[in-house]
Amino acid sequence: MGLAKLFEAHDVTVGTPWKRITELTIPMLIGNIAQQLYNTVDTIVVGKYVGDNALAAVGGASPILNLLLVLFVGISTGASILVSQRFGARDRRGLARVIGNCITVTALATLITMGLGLLAIRPLLTVMNTPPSIYEWCASYLTIFLVGGAGFIFYNILSGILRGMGDNVSALAFLLVATVLNIGLDLWFVAGLGMGVPGVALATVIAQTVSAVLCTLKLLNMRQYFDLHLGDLKLDGRYAKKIIGLGLPSGVSQGVFSISALLVQSLTNSMGEVVMACNVVVMRIDGFAMMPAFSIGVAMTTYAGQNYGASRPDRLRSGARQGMAVAFFMSLVLTTGILLFGGQLAAIFTSTQELIALSMRMLRILAVGYLVFGINQGLCGFMRGTGDTTTPMWIGIITQVILRLPLAYLLAWATRDEAYPNGRPEALFLSLVISWTVATLLAYLAYRRQAKRLEREFAAVKAPGEAKAEPGA
Repeated sequence: MGLAKLFEAHDVTVGTPWKRITELTIPMLIGNIAQQLYNTVDTIVVGKYVGDNALAAVGGASPILNLLLVLFVGISTGASILVSQRFGARDRRGLARVIGNCITVTALATLITMGLGLLAIRPLLTVMNTPPSIYEWCASYLTIFLVGGAGFIFYNILSGILRGMGDNVSALAFLLVATVLNIGLDLWFVAGLGMGVPGVALATVIAQTVSAVLCTLKLLNMRQYFDLHLGDLKLDGRYAKKIIGLGLPSGVSQGVFSISALLVQSLTNSMGEVVMACNVVVMRIDGFAMMPAFSIGVAMTTYAGQNYGASRPDRLRSGARQGMAVAFFMSLVLTTGILLFGGQLAAIFTSTQELIALSMRMLRILAVGYLVFGINQGLCGFMRGTGDTTTPMWIGIITQVILRLPLAYLLAWATRDEAYPNGRPEALFLSLVISWTVATLLAYLAYRRQAKRLEREFAAVKAPGEAKAEPGA
């Protein structure tokens, strides 16, 4: 395969399923790791050049930022699903209309989120019991991110469109450019100019804007797959409804997760600044450990979407099985690495030995959960690609709100002692592992039900090779 071919859309309705899934997953994995570097570099820079309180500030702001951006998680998911289905069905006109409406819906949602988000920052920080020592840093970080967040938002939406067409390499290349830029700006703004926590937010905003511009230029030059005209940007209720309808459950699911994280963050904050800083370190390392799972989930969405759009039930069945095997293997390799080198990784973020030791104890608790989490994400990605975004949403609500949230508080209450009067930090992570395990079991049962539904759906098609006009409608 020539170098230029890597930067084109890829048809995954042909070829060995596990190879096609792996080809989609590897650029996504590298890209997710690069995106995680945004937060990680921010954390390393403020931890080394400003101090542990600044480290806690970045961590304290993250759950609020995630909550404010959940709407775009939904739009990106809906866009990726519809794009993959229209691409698999070889529908040039429908593909252009989907892409145009994704851009318009994103622009409108960005304006709304910026306005409401700026009003909600301080009330949310207060509700979360944010310590006074880091309150203003958190507020500044969030304000800068929201004011300049259009680049971050559009990159995620436009890269989702590219991934839906199987072009993960272009999205990866643009993200790598932004990551290098972000690292340079972080060091300049914080270490060089002494801007502190606001400097890392500004660096991320600038870098993501560059990646969004690169994605836009790439899409404008993909005329061999679709013809995007100015009229395609006009809001079409039919397409906008499908984008929101498919993406809303994913957005709600992410929103539920973010609200749950806010409430758990409140519990974390009550345990003191050392536990807060430990949570930041663990979550940064944990973010890398979960990258194989997230990557296989998105790859399975693209794979299932294209094959669903092309009416290929045989490839859906084999792809689901082989995708799970790929997910487990990748999670196993990276999890083993984190268990072996977790202490060294924690030392990157802080020189405080107490913090390093505490972080390593928490990582050992999370280790088992990574393996089941990969299977869960693969199964949910498969369901989303075939048009069922509601079931993964309910699985998230059940496990993150009904199970994990009260369990974290219960375990914290049960582990109170003199050193930790509000509960031990183990409660935060043990509750997470239990919720992942239950979510994986529920996802497997739901996948079995979905597979039977697809068998009935394809059996009802009179002409076996005939593609549906609007798959996933």
